[in-house]
Amino acid sequence: MQNIPSNDPRALRCDIIVGTRPEAIKLAPVVKALRESGDDFLVRVVTSGQHGEICRSALAAFGLTADSALDIESNSGSLADSAGNVLGAFGRRFARSQPDLILVQGDTTTAMAGALAGFYAKVPVAHVEAGLRSGDLANPFPEEANRQIIDAVSTILLPPTLQAQANLLRAGFTAERCPVTGNTVVDALRLLC
Repeated sequence: MQNIPSNDPRALRCDIIVGTRPEAIKLAPVVKALRESGDDFLVRVVTSGQHGEICRSALAAFGLTADSALDIESNSGSLADSAGNVLGAFGRRFARSQPDLILVQGDTTTAMAGALAGFYAKVPVAHVEAGLRSGDLANPFPEEANRQIIDAVSTILLPPTLQAQANLLRAGFTAERCPVTGNTVVDALRLLC
């Protein structure tokens, strides 16, 4: 299901960032809902290549394809090299495409790099599955650090549970910035059934 451009020039250009199979599964219901909401959003699914074909096949299970993919070199180097390459590629993409909103999910390197690039570009970031915490910055690694970085640079925080919201409130975020949304994997399951 490719995005049909909105006829409304005021439509919010929303880049939805997908790099892994879990992101594809959990964001598919969000993509579909935004695309079916009328002319309010121009939704663009952008893949990073973090999980490549596995990610594309997960999108296809929901009748979705990527609208664009990052042009990055395949890298078998360090985590820092991979994160740096993805961060730079997102930065270049956002400079060209000028989204009004960037939506990321979870705690992957793709989500962190997309959120940070959006923050650097002064584009609001929405974080689906915000507020999850293990309490140990090194476990899981690097996901716990990624979660905290993404939450810190996000304008809109979308925690799946009351506990995740409580974590955000304890961190100083206001309740208005972090409404509980539920878990999108439940919505994904409903779509597939």
